[in-house]
Amino acid sequence: MTNTDATICHNCGAAASGRFCSSCGTPLAGAQCWTCKAPLATGAKFCQQCGSPVGATARRASPPAAGAAPPSLLPWVIGGVAVVVMIILVAARSSTTTGPAQASAAMPLGGGQAPDLSTMTPRERADRLFNRVMSYHERGVTDSMQFFADMGIRAYQMLPSLDADGRYDMGRIAEVSGRGEIARAQSDTILRESPTHLLGLVLGARAARLTGDNAAARRYDRQLLTAEPAERQKDLVEYQRHAADIDEALRTARGQAP
Repeated sequence: MTNTDATICHNCGAAASGRFCSSCGTPLAGAQCWTCKAPLATGAKFCQQCGSPVGATARRASPPAAGAAPPSLLPWVIGGVAVVVMIILVAARSSTTTGPAQASAAMPLGGGQAPDLSTMTPRERADRLFNRVMSYHERGVTDSMQFFADMGIRAYQMLPSLDADGRYDMGRIAEVSGRGEIARAQSDTILRESPTHLLGLVLGARAARLTGDNAAARRYDRQLLTAEPAERQKDLVEYQRHAADIDEALRTARGQAP
């Protein structure tokens, strides 16, 4: 019988022709091992030469031939590393973008336990945002400063009323984050209520320099130098709180005043 004669498969009983049963894949007369090309016995499930499975057995499990290199794990390793790197990148991005939005602005900069926001008044929360923004500004952490600046400005804008101290805080947040118009507006409001208020003059000078209006900045400087002796005698709480800003503005004014 040649390899083309019709016969009955010893494995499944189906009529078969050729070298392998078309129904179950069992080797017929004249079949060769796919791995080592050795002749296969009719109905064999494994190659007698190399041990490779054939026919139906090969379909269920096909171990590598003897001496063949095992499947490489490199693609799996590379894939695993890529997933880990992606997770790290996403986590890093979250910590610099969405992270602060989810984290309370009241979290202490130096670590430790955050205060209970529910016990703080809206003004206290706004003031805490001011401190955070200025801390980031002084440390040069621009991304975080800009993020919390947006929150700080909104916090002050939502307050039912603002005194000169609060307006100065909001104006300073606006100034360090590049919002000159908001800073100038807060200065104008402070000075409209108290024309010689030191914080209004300091903020006005800062806002003018931010927008490149040097002539206006010098006018504020002159007004500041004139008003400072009498205003300092008032010893206002906001003057005490922002003494460093006032002193810096006075040094600048004395250096630029004609």
